[in-house]
Formats: sequence, C-alpha cells, structure tokens
Amino acid sequence: MAAARSRERRLAELTVDEFLASGFDSDSESESESEGAAGAETRRNPDGPGGAPSASQHKGSASEHKDQLSRLKLRDPEFYKFLQENDQSLLNFSESDSSEDEGQQPHSLPETLEEASEEGDEDEDGVSRGLKGKKRDSVPVTLAMVERWKHASKQHLTPRLFHEVVQALRAAVATAQGDQEGAEASKFQVTDSAVFNALVSFCIRDLLGCLQKLLFGKAPKGSSRVQQPSSSPLWGKLRLDVKAYLGSVIQLVVCVAETTVAAALLQHVGNSVPYFLTFPKQCRMLLKRMVTLWSTGEETLRVLAFLVLSRVCRHKKDTFLSPVLKQMYITYVRNCKFTSPSALPLINFMQRTLTELLALDTGVAYQHAFLYIRQLAVHLRNAMTTRRKETYQSVYNWQFVHCLRLWCHVLSTVCPSEALQPLIYPLAQVVIGCIKLVPTARYYPLRMHCVRALTLLSERTGVFIPVLPFILEVFQQVDFNRRPGRMSSKPINFAVVLKLSKVNLQEKAYRDGLLEQLYDLTLEYLHSQAHTIAFPELALPAVLQLKSFLRECKVANYCRQMRQLLEKVQENADHICSRRQKASFGVSSQQAVDAWEKQTREEGTPLTKYYSQWRKLRDREIQLEISGKERLEDLDFPEIKRPKLGDKKDEDRVEFKDLFDLDSDEDDTTDFSERGTPGSSGAQQRAEDEDEDGSSSSEEASHLEDGGPDVEAGLVPLELRLLAQGPEDELQDLQLSEED
Repeated sequence: MAAARSRERRLAELTVDEFLASGFDSDSESESESEGAAGAETRRNPDGPGGAPSASQHKGSASEHKDQLSRLKLRDPEFYKFLQENDQSLLNFSESDSSEDEGQQPHSLPETLEEASEEGDEDEDGVSRGLKGKKRDSVPVTLAMVERWKHASKQHLTPRLFHEVVQALRAAVATAQGDQEGAEASKFQVTDSAVFNALVSFCIRDLLGCLQKLLFGKAPKGSSRVQQPSSSPLWGKLRLDVKAYLGSVIQLVVCVAETTVAAALLQHVGNSVPYFLTFPKQCRMLLKRMVTLWSTGEETLRVLAFLVLSRVCRHKKDTFLSPVLKQMYITYVRNCKFTSPSALPLINFMQRTLTELLALDTGVAYQHAFLYIRQLAVHLRNAMTTRRKETYQSVYNWQFVHCLRLWCHVLSTVCPSEALQPLIYPLAQVVIGCIKLVPTARYYPLRMHCVRALTLLSERTGVFIPVLPFILEVFQQVDFNRRPGRMSSKPINFAVVLKLSKVNLQEKAYRDGLLEQLYDLTLEYLHSQAHTIAFPELALPAVLQLKSFLRECKVANYCRQMRQLLEKVQENADHICSRRQKASFGVSSQQAVDAWEKQTREEGTPLTKYYSQWRKLRDREIQLEISGKERLEDLDFPEIKRPKLGDKKDEDRVEFKDLFDLDSDEDDTTDFSERGTPGSSGAQQRAEDEDEDGSSSSEEASHLEDGGPDVEAGLVPLELRLLAQGPEDELQDLQLSEED
C-alpha cells in the first residue's frame, strides 16, 4: 500500500516531458499483467474466495447505480420526474438493500430428486393424491371397533376419534360404490355387510348428536335458533373432517336403494342442513340429488327430499332459492310428459310443493313466472299463426296443460300479492287462447282442464274471468239424443285424457262422462260466484241453456241431473235477489258492495251449502272408484259363459248317450221284426220282450249296485226310458182359409 501511494505521489509531481521520458511503460505492463491475472481469477471464481462475493463489489455496484441515476437526472429530467411519480423505490436505492439482495445464496439443485410420496400429499378433504408411492396398509374394521367408537363417542367425542370414524365411513362408502382405488387408499377397510350396517347406523343415529355436543356443549333450553357450526372454537380442527363426512353422506344417499334406509338417511340429512350450509359446494351437490329424489323417488322419499330443499332455501334464499326453483321447474316439466291414474297424484304433489317454494319470495317468483308464462305465450302464438300440426302439438300436450295448471295454482295461492297481480291477465289470456285454438269435440277433455284452471284462478284472486260460455257451448254442439254407435265396457276418465278418438265419440260412455263433467264444471264455477251481488245476471245464460236442454233432451238420466242443477241455481238467484232488495247502498259504492258480498259469503247461500255436500259425496265416490278398481284388479272372478242352444243339445246327448243308443236299438229291432216277419205270433214277441226285460233288469240292477250316473241323478231307469220316448205324436188337420 505504501509503495502504491509513493508511486502515485511521484507520478503527480512529474511533468509531461518527464512522464513521457520515464520508464512508465514497464510498470503499466506489469500492472496490466497483474490485473489480467486477477481478472482471470475473478472469472474463475466470481464470488471471491470461498464462493462469497466481496463487499467492495457490492458497494461498487450500488454507487455505480447511484451515479447512473444522477446522470439520468441531468440528461433526461422528464423521465427522472416520471420515475419519482411512479416508482420512487427505484430512486431510493441504498447500499444496504443491494447487499441484502445480493447476499442471498442462489438456489442450487440437489444431486438426486426425490419421488412424490402418497402419504405426504393430501388435498383439502384429506384424500391422498400421490403420483407414485407405496400402498397404505388398510386396517379392517370390525364390529368391536364400531362398538368401541360408539361407546367412546357417547362418553366424550374427540377430534381424533371423529377423524377415525369419518375415515372408516369413507372406506365403507367407497366399497359400496365399487371404488377400488378409493378403498385401497383409505386408512380403513370395510368388507363385511354387518360391519357396514353397524357403521352407517351409528353415523346416522348417534354421531351428529355427539358432534353437536362437542362443538357447542349443551344447547340452552327453549332456544329454537339454529346454531352455526362455524361459530364454535373447535370448528377449525373439525372443518376438514366434517366436510369429508358430508361428502360421504351425499355419496351414500346416491348409492342406497332400500327405501327404509334411504328414508332414515334423508332424515339425518335434514338434521345436518346447518353443516351443509357452511360448505357451498357440498350444499349444491346435495340440492341436485334432492331434486332428483323429489321428482322420481318413492312417496316417502319425495316428501323428505322436499323438506330438505325447503329448509335449505329458507335459510339461504339469496344463494340457493332461484337456482333450485329453476331446476325444480325443469324437472317438473320433464316428468309431466305422460299422465296416468298412477302418475297424476305425483304430478299434483310436485305442483303443490313447487308452489310452496315459490311463495317464499314473491320477487323471485315473479321473475320465474314472467319468464315461463311468456314461453307458453310464445308457443301459443306460433301455433295460432302457422296453423300446422307440429305447432298444434307443441300446445296440445300434457306438459303445456300442466304448466298452465301450475301457474294458475301459484297465482291463486300467493294472492293477494302486488308482485304477482300483473300476471293474472296474461295467464288467463293464454289459457283462453289454448281453448280456442282447436275448438272441436275431440279436445273436450283439454277444454275441461283449462276451464278448471280458470275457475280456480277466478275464485281465489277475485278477478272476473268469463268461463261460463266455454261450458255452455258444449251443450249446443253435442246431440245427447243421438243413439250411440257402440257400447263401451268402461267409462272414460277425463282426468287423464286430453284427446278423444273417433271411436270414443260414438260410445255411450263418452256422453255419460261428458254430461257429468259439464254438471261438475257448471256447479263449481257458479259456486265460486254464488255470493256475488250480480249472481242473478251472471247465471241467466246458464238458466236459459239448461231449460233449452231439458226441453230437447229425451234421456231421463241426463234430464234428472240437469233439472236438479237448474233448481239449485234458480234458488240461489232468488236468494241473492231477496237480499239485494234490502240493500240501502248504490251500485257505485264499491266498499259497500264488497262488505255485502263478504257478509253473504260468511252467512252462506243455498248453492254453497249444496256444493259442500255434493263435494264430499263426489270425493268419496272418486276414492271408492279408485280403491274399487284396485280391488277388482287383484281378484280373479270366474268368467260366466252363457251356453248356446246347440251346445246344450250336444251336452244332453253326451249325458244320455247310452239311453239314446238303447232306444234306437229297440226301435230298430222292433221295426225290423214287425216289417220282416209279419206272420209271427204275439207270444213269440212277448217272450223276446220278457228276455230283453230280464236282461235289461239284471243290467240295471248291477248298474244300481255300482252307483252309475242314473242313480246319482235320482231317476229310475224306467222313468228315463219313458222320458226318452216322449209323448205320442198327434196329427191334426190343417184348416185353410179362402185367402190362402
């Protein structure tokens, strides 16, 4: 260092001529050689001795960066100002930052790479996801283990014990589903059916209560509020295990086929709804499965699945109500494609339950109702404009009719509702347009369904809908006096029919059923308007049409029904007129009219009283008809066949075959003896007769002892012989008249 400093001072004292004349070249060459060697050493070992960078290098780079920034400020002040505004950290560069960043050791790859182990890589649910690794040795679950878990859980459930039970349940579900990989990867192994049943029974009956006790302790008495599992301090430890448990329960619901087991499992799911609500993914999977069971399962499973859907939608309306309603409506339409006496109660169940969920939020219900009623209107408009068979079929089918019935039921149930009130008019127009599309006799059953939907909508909402003309029109189009072309063996069930065939229109059962439907629909609609102040004027067309029908119809049974209906309608009209004469308000007073109608409804009218009695008898008749049909299908009645006259003669001939043969032989021999030997004496004939009588009597005696068919019939052989011969023929002279 001292030599270098003395050299620098000497160089500073030299003049230019002395510097050029001195031997500086040799020194510079030696220095350059030393610098070249040092540079080569630096390139071989850039981090300095020991692989670590020197501090001088770090300081040099930091100071150099500062100098560059200062020069940048002088050379390009606008860009420097931009850096100050947008990236201040780049300008505030210090040597300490540089030393810290550059002092870190660079990452070096190991010499050998380790393979991914199956045990060390687990996902959120606790499922091992190893690429390659050794298979875990599964522990077989026994009944003793299940009993031990059950006893320990009732004593005091711990997170570790709950984890073991969940892993065992996962293994059981994987085995039931046939998932070989999942069963091999699990900690436990369940192969015995008795162990499977015991484990599932323990989880369904006891595990949820033990888990609730572990999370919250004893629930306060009289508290109906649902406690959120995430509010428990132990939720962090149990979250993954609870999530895995809920996933196993959903898979178990899918694979269980026994109705009783599935019912118990769905009850358990209903109690576990607060836990499902904490996991949106598992909750969506659950709702999807519940919609499937709601539409296709057994009757008990349908009800339990709907209870789960209702409970989830009540707690999380904003999240799950709209998608659940959409999925349920699509499923409802898909399952209404075919209608039969056995499928109709299930369709009605889906209709009522879907209405109940739509009533939870009228705002969401309006969005769905507006969309789907508009779709129905579009189908109807296409059918009315194109007038083709394909477009007619898009309207005149069970799916379209059941959708109309659904929305009429929804609007009539939710009413009064300001949100859904504007949809009453367009829905009524769609139903009326459906009736008028093809107004022929073959589609009278479809007309009956539409009239019932409009009657329900008008009665519940209080909106006047002109339904009566569509009923009275049938009286004018059908000739009930016409003799039927053919007789039918069974009546027509209008509840499960949309279209009649040409053969049905010629049957007597068609007219019987049609008149019964007209009686029911007229009575139902007039009953819905029986309390109104304008009932006499409203019922006048019906009274005139019924009187015309009674004058023209010649069938006593038809006239008897309609005469009774006419009497009740006239009686109710007279009752309303008598009450209306006592009223002191005017027609323009709407509030007074509403109060008068409300009082009349509460007091009752003759038609409403008759309708209530008729409805009870009608429902009982329908139930007996359904149950009677089921009983008759189970019984095997003997078929009664009436024998023809020729068959009866053949049977008599077979029964008295021997008798006829005997008589014919005797007749033949007698005739032959009489004709062939005219000169024979009577003594010989009597002797032959006595011989024949003796032989025949001996044969008859032996036959009586043996108990032949004549003895069983209770007839003596002599009587049978006389019966077979019959009376003597008598000849009478024919008297012919002069005209012949």
